[in-house]
Amino acid sequence: MQAYISLIAITGALAAGTVSPGPSFILVARNAISLSRRHGVATALGMGTGAFIFSVMALLGLQAVFNAVPIAFWLLKLVGGGYLVFIASRMLRSARKPLQALASSKTATTSLWQAYIFGLLTQLSNPKTAIVFAGVFSALLPQHIPRYFYAVIPLAAFCVDTGWYSIVAFVLSSEKPRTTYLRFKTVVDSTAGCVMGLLGLKLILSSK
Repeated sequence: MQAYISLIAITGALAAGTVSPGPSFILVARNAISLSRRHGVATALGMGTGAFIFSVMALLGLQAVFNAVPIAFWLLKLVGGGYLVFIASRMLRSARKPLQALASSKTATTSLWQAYIFGLLTQLSNPKTAIVFAGVFSALLPQHIPRYFYAVIPLAAFCVDTGWYSIVAFVLSSEKPRTTYLRFKTVVDSTAGCVMGLLGLKLILSSK
């Protein structure tokens, strides 16, 4: 019974963290609106895969590795912050371009696989997420971890992230949000790019 309670508590904690706005939300929302619903869902699948990887790493003792080799965490933060700044620069460069021209060119050149990879890399770009996973698991895992947890918990993390971001993709790719985005595209893209860039810079600066 305690194992099931731990599993429910961990899933709830991960879900609470997932719905908090951040770089992942920004990327899924923008891909769903400016490219297509399918691109948004592909990005969501990338996010879910990243959560799956982080949960496996946390179960295998990622926190202990970071404590033993502090420079590994520092390097991950540096690379992750740089990636977020790169994504932000792409958003800012396209902010003033008309949606029709942008969508036609991007949809033609951005495959669903590329959208998936963007989602995966964005999720993995923040090593602090790995620390959150490790912290949640340390606090909520039972003392003796059942073997099936090593499969069930990563699967739960994948389903939580993929499910939430797929909902975001479906909702924001509908006609009304798309029309609103079209009206305020420059402001929305510029704001999203600035927020993404600031998150990246914060990650880089906090690694020093």
